[in-house]
Amino acid sequence: LLNCYAMYNASTTKNSADVLMVFPSHMSLEVWVQAHNLLGTVESEHLKVDDANYFVKTNPPLNVQLIREEIFPTSLLVNWSHPIAPQYLHLKYQIRFCPRGSHNWSYVPLSDTDQHTRSFRLQSLQPYTDYFIQVSCKHTKKDYGYWSDWSANATMRTPEDLPERPSLWKTTADGVNGQEVLIICKDPILANGRITSFEMRIQHSHNGSWENERIPVNRSISAPRPEVTLLKRISLADKQLVKVCLAASNSVGMSPERCLFISAKPLGNGPVEDLSVSPHQGQLFVKWKPISDRSLTEYVIEWVSGEQINWQMVKKSTNLTAIKGPLEPFVCYRVSVYPIYATRIGKPASTEAFLEQGAPLEGPSINKSYTGYDHAELVWDAIPLHQRRGFITNYTIFYKSGKNTHAITLPPNSTSYTLKPLLGDTKYDVWIKASTIRGSKNSSSHSFTTLKYAPGRVEGIVVGVSLGFLFLVLMAILLCIYKKDVIEQNLWPQVPNPGKSTIGNWSPDNPLRAETPSEDCLSGMTVHVEGVRDIKQGLEEDKTSLSLKKDKYLSEEHSSGIGGSSCMSSPRQSVSSSDEDPEMPDNTANTVQYSVVVGPSDYKGQTPVFSRSESTQPLLDSEENPDMLGSGGSRHFQRFPRQSSLSETNQETHFKQLELEQQDFCSIKEDTEWTLASETQLADAEPGSASSYMPQGGGYRPQ
Repeated sequence: LLNCYAMYNASTTKNSADVLMVFPSHMSLEVWVQAHNLLGTVESEHLKVDDANYFVKTNPPLNVQLIREEIFPTSLLVNWSHPIAPQYLHLKYQIRFCPRGSHNWSYVPLSDTDQHTRSFRLQSLQPYTDYFIQVSCKHTKKDYGYWSDWSANATMRTPEDLPERPSLWKTTADGVNGQEVLIICKDPILANGRITSFEMRIQHSHNGSWENERIPVNRSISAPRPEVTLLKRISLADKQLVKVCLAASNSVGMSPERCLFISAKPLGNGPVEDLSVSPHQGQLFVKWKPISDRSLTEYVIEWVSGEQINWQMVKKSTNLTAIKGPLEPFVCYRVSVYPIYATRIGKPASTEAFLEQGAPLEGPSINKSYTGYDHAELVWDAIPLHQRRGFITNYTIFYKSGKNTHAITLPPNSTSYTLKPLLGDTKYDVWIKASTIRGSKNSSSHSFTTLKYAPGRVEGIVVGVSLGFLFLVLMAILLCIYKKDVIEQNLWPQVPNPGKSTIGNWSPDNPLRAETPSEDCLSGMTVHVEGVRDIKQGLEEDKTSLSLKKDKYLSEEHSSGIGGSSCMSSPRQSVSSSDEDPEMPDNTANTVQYSVVVGPSDYKGQTPVFSRSESTQPLLDSEENPDMLGSGGSRHFQRFPRQSSLSETNQETHFKQLELEQQDFCSIKEDTEWTLASETQLADAEPGSASSYMPQGGGYRPQ
């Protein structure tokens, strides 16, 4: 600095410098700056001023003090001292203030403090609020000097005042006797003091009576105020509508009342339309379409996170507002807008929103899996809200068996899905990925094994086989019924009915008659009548010998087997022999089923011998016990003495009848032919000859 008397200099590497000297007040100055280095020196332009006070920057005001007055709860008086004597400089001042906890300063207009003064009254402050106040000063001449630094903070709390109306609201809860309502409130935004109690009045619609209640509260100055205060729980089981009025009290007095009608169901018109919530610069902005209703008084904006509830009230002309409350990122809030119609709550409109989204903290939990043969149903739990950290955009199911991995994308509201088609009796590993707009998270792996057989498959096979077997059995039974004759013919022998046997008619005492054989019976016996003449000639000579052997043949009567042979037994040739001539030729028939009598041509008075049949057919009672037939009323044939003077004609007739009687044996339908004695053979027989064999009614008897 150079003046007419002296020159001062100061060296620095900065772009500013302090010159320590006696300030040349009211003197002219010329100022310039020189820059030096090894290559030389450069000098700036010279600045000339007529008054050195043009460059003055004073110290901040001194002794800043705040004074509050109880009668002015919204103002504070600020006092300070000049940093320099008025003989040297006339100063103007600037004042700024802010509530405690805020970083936004409010400035007093310069037009109010441009005079050389030492006090100022701050107005329009909030009652019962701590303020920080600072003061700065500068030369009063325009464009002269620099503002001084701000003074130290001066702190003071404004006096208390009457509180504003409290914020009254309700929330619902399930009670024992029905729906219950919780009446809640918040301290007034402008409490203007320390709230000591709430005065509540409740009017019931069924009788119109008022119920007064005082709820004391303890609000410490140092402790933070609670967001929500629970006032009372009301049951709406027998009340359709209640009116609640609430007022807040502090040391100064009681606030105006706020009333609200509470009902089990919302009242008024429909909800607001086009509700949307979007984050912007760390805040949630709520927008809706306004309702044109004259009875509308205000809106209530409610946001809920878990069990935490908060709300704010806005004017009826508002359709866009920011939520004024503490919000946290990655937390889901359910935001609702309630229209209020003359203290009556209307129907709300609700939506969900996040202040900030992120990837989920964990994936969905697979809690159940129902496996089948070719499919498996997965059931998982939704991610809890506090771990979701954003809106789920989709779920992706991954499942693999071996080296092949498959993926399926599902909508965000899915909680179950059926995987198909799968392989039977195969192990699968499955996991689910949940995604948001900021990331995704996989769940833990879950394993399951499909069934080896489909449910009901084994039962179906068993039922089918059983039905098939039953069908075959029924068909076999029906076949047996319709083909009974064929089966009986092939499986069982056709045994003749002994009851139809005519062997009992073989008696000389009965008249010989020819009976026509039945269709079911065929004769399996052929009787060859040979040597009839010889038998006739020796008949008289053998009478004596026959009587001698009578007892012998009577003893063999029941053991001869006559009549006990089965028609199905193998045909055998019966041989008749005599004691006197063992070399007698065999003249029996080819097929004889019982016993036949053969008379040789050279018969010499010999007694005929019976050959026993090998049949196992039991004898008829009439054949085994001939004596019982007479007592039982059955047919009984007696033996009468034979007359020796039988004519030849009678003998021929006797042999004809014998041939017809032999046809009554039941046949087994073999290819056998009836062989009857010819008329010529009977005519050639001697008239005096008698038959050596006669059919007996009670078995065979000796002739």
